[in-house]
Amino acid sequence: MKNMIYHSTVGEIDLSKLIRLYPAVVVELNGESAEMSLEWVELYGDKVKVLSYVLVFDFTPLHQDEKDKKILEFKTKQELIIAMQEVSQFFQE
Repeated sequence: MKNMIYHSTVGEIDLSKLIRLYPAVVVELNGESAEMSLEWVELYGDKVKVLSYVLVFDFTPLHQDEKDKKILEFKTKQELIIAMQEVSQFFQE
């Protein structure tokens, strides 16, 4: 069985238990912060302040109220892309 442990800045992440994985951008608008998709920021990014880029590892089963997530935070989109490429290697044949 393939080793599915990703060694990240927040510790080891067991990708074999991953349910959802997605990139996002944390933005500030009117004093509030929110996660938005990369596509949304490309369309409307000039109207908000980008705080950081994140890669969200979501282990929460459907219909479970308590969220089980690990989030990696990056200063630049390029750093996010590099992390996404590293993680994608675990899912290649």
